Amino acid sequence: MEEGSRNVRLGTLIALMVEEGQDWKQVEIPPPDAASPSATDTGSASTMTPASPSPSPLPKPVTSGLLRLSPAARHIFGTHGIDPKLATPTGPRGLITKEDALNLLKKSPASEAAPAAMTTAAPVPTPADPTPPPSSRPNIPPVSVPGKPGAPGTFTEIPATTIRRVIAQRLTESKTTIPHAYASIDCDMAAVMKLRKDLAKDQIKVSVNDFIIKAAAVTLRDMPEVNVTWSGDGPHPLDSIHISVAVATDRGLITPIIRDAANKGVQEISATAKVLAQKARDGKLLPEEYQGGSFSISNLGMFGISGFSAVINPPQACILAVGTSRTELQLNEDDQTLRMQQLMTVTLSSDGRLVDDELASRFLDKFRANLEQPQRMALA
Repeated sequence: MEEGSRNVRLGTLIALMVEEGQDWKQVEIPPPDAASPSATDTGSASTMTPASPSPSPLPKPVTSGLLRLSPAARHIFGTHGIDPKLATPTGPRGLITKEDALNLLKKSPASEAAPAAMTTAAPVPTPADPTPPPSSRPNIPPVSVPGKPGAPGTFTEIPATTIRRVIAQRLTESKTTIPHAYASIDCDMAAVMKLRKDLAKDQIKVSVNDFIIKAAAVTLRDMPEVNVTWSGDGPHPLDSIHISVAVATDRGLITPIIRDAANKGVQEISATAKVLAQKARDGKLLPEEYQGGSFSISNLGMFGISGFSAVINPPQACILAVGTSRTELQLNEDDQTLRMQQLMTVTLSSDGRLVDDELASRFLDKFRANLEQPQRMALA
């Protein structure tokens, strides 16, 4: 059989091993009937044929006591439709072994004769069998129909696309080779919401995510020790700040890059993000537009997700997971008054080899301060 062959039935010859220099095409392959029972142990029991030319009378069925069957014997009985009570147990404590099942199969005139005889024979009154406990395994599993898979186990096989295979490879590499650490913080979005409304009056439309990108970039500029990547020989500090933004497409998740985000205004970040997101959905991103980022942001707030933890995009050191904003009442400890807050939870997934818990905490605190004071962040 060729490598990668599919739908190969059990017991099918798949390879020949020959001596050095011998032509495998001239090897005489013995027929299946010539194989001994031990040689067919790894194949399907249905390949075995009765060895005796003349059928012998079947033994009387066992009519009392619980049947104890080995897995191989149970498979043979279920495949050939033979009553296991006709077998003579030779195993320990009355266990019907595989050899007992094979011996009974040899004596059976035909695999179909036993079920027919069982259905036409007059019932013989027998003593009541003891009821097995509810957790015990049934003696004979239900016989399945060949070629028809069971309804609960059906599935449709969909070949993975090239993008999906790359995503699977990178996610597996990330979770198995990078020690992920997580930290969350709540940010008050009231100032950002108000500034968005003010900008909308001047026909300037920007999203909350644009402010988040700007805040992350400014924070990375203030804390360059977080703007690093990991290679085989250790950490590599980066000179530029390129923010990767996760975009969902029909082909999978892709992260186009906002380059030099710290030096761009929020309006310019918004325009660049819209263009890149549309190109990502159309499958027209160039390699340089999604490769080489230094920090990633994944925002599921528009789907109503309150908070989550994202998987780091190697070789980057961090990814920021952003949830939706919510309105909460908070007590002002200075004058004991209640005030409304528009809180948003962000979770930083960091590479423990590069960003420890203390550094991650300081980064989130600085990020929150920048996001809660958008005017100062824009001036910076």
